[in-house]
Amino acid sequence: MEDDLSQALNSVSLEQKDDKMDTFGLYVVTWNVATAEPPDDVNSLLQLNSPKKPDLYVIGLQEVKAAPLKFVTDLAFEDSWSHLFMNTLAPLGYIKVSSIRMQGLLLLFFSKLEHVPFIRDIQVTYTRTGLYGYWGNKGGVSIRLSFYGHMLCFLNCHLTAHMDYASQRVNEFESILDAQTFDTKNTPLILDHKVVFWFGDLNFRIEDHEMLFVKNCITNQQYNLLWSKDQLTMMKQKEATLQKFKEGPLDFQPSYKFDLHSDNYDTSGKKRKPAWCDRILWRVKPKSSLSEDANEDGQNQEDPKKQLEEQHKDEFPLKLSQEFYTSKMEYGISDHKPVIGIFRLELRKIYETPLVQVSAEGEWSANFDALITYSLLQTFPSSAWDWIGLYKVGFKSVSDYITYTWVKDYQVSFTKKLFQVYVNKDKIPVLGGECVLCYYSSNLQRIVGISKPFKLI
Repeated sequence: MEDDLSQALNSVSLEQKDDKMDTFGLYVVTWNVATAEPPDDVNSLLQLNSPKKPDLYVIGLQEVKAAPLKFVTDLAFEDSWSHLFMNTLAPLGYIKVSSIRMQGLLLLFFSKLEHVPFIRDIQVTYTRTGLYGYWGNKGGVSIRLSFYGHMLCFLNCHLTAHMDYASQRVNEFESILDAQTFDTKNTPLILDHKVVFWFGDLNFRIEDHEMLFVKNCITNQQYNLLWSKDQLTMMKQKEATLQKFKEGPLDFQPSYKFDLHSDNYDTSGKKRKPAWCDRILWRVKPKSSLSEDANEDGQNQEDPKKQLEEQHKDEFPLKLSQEFYTSKMEYGISDHKPVIGIFRLELRKIYETPLVQVSAEGEWSANFDALITYSLLQTFPSSAWDWIGLYKVGFKSVSDYITYTWVKDYQVSFTKKLFQVYVNKDKIPVLGGECVLCYYSSNLQRIVGISKPFKLI
């Protein structure tokens, strides 16, 4: 773990690269946890023993316990599931960049520390679809952001249950796409983003086939015999909105419905038929074709702004492919098994320089005031409310700082490009250790610069 963390921290760099495509690993989890408390560990779920660690983790949960008193407590102090994932991933060099909760729906976004200054324009939102839009037991929560300049959106949904409501599930999904808007000109809607991930307990079932046939197919791993009657597969053949999304082959056991702490499908009186309720789909925004934008004379009618956008896409391309898609059978706390998707994201970075460069000057200890130097590498809306936080290496989130200093109140000197602020020795912990400094922008509400690791002595 220490090697992974050290490598992640020391890769924070200001160096410019050439025009090659950079490759990133993206790991998506969806799990209906059926109001259960978290398991003892999620190492297997996140494949932490794999030698190749992803750059980003996106974790969508449904039916997180949301009794009124517990829900209020979770909002104030973080829920037990968030704590588990944060405690698990922080020692490996990941921090929680963003999250959103709507009753039982929870969406968490983690990044390796080296990428955090290049994750921008973060917004979250939610849509209720339960009780005609008045109750949040069903619906969708989303996080959208810019990753090295490319706009990504992650949508975690829990749609209506039961066999006979396939059309209603599609309607709910389309209503979520229409309802969720973001405060930006270029990507106000979910489908405006360059990449969209749609996942969750989508609740689509397997039609027609009898229970015995379904179970025999599962036992013999002949999953392909069930695909034609999977409701989502069927609905994609006639619904234009669904056709925009791709999904890997369902070459794994259906994730619903199991007896608790068992690999046995439902043996209760209801005997629910197994189904691939839990899914991960994605969409890469296509380039507009010339035929769509041509008039009767064959002349291209694109306006100059749109032409520039298309040129921008060519200059900074993005590719996405799925490397793995399966259910994780070893977890039994819920009647759903978690489902994971591992993706390869290739892109040419639109920017490679953080907004702020920050560093610790000289020796740091609790015996004397410490000095921080920072410089603004790009223009951004800085504020008197900006602050620089001191963090232990392996911190979990932005709020996990040891102490902080306001960039204006504690300023001791500055030039046109270079600023210095101090940290009072009384705020520096006596216990030593490896730390980093993070510059937090109040207007942008995110970390925009991270120092190299240094020792507190």
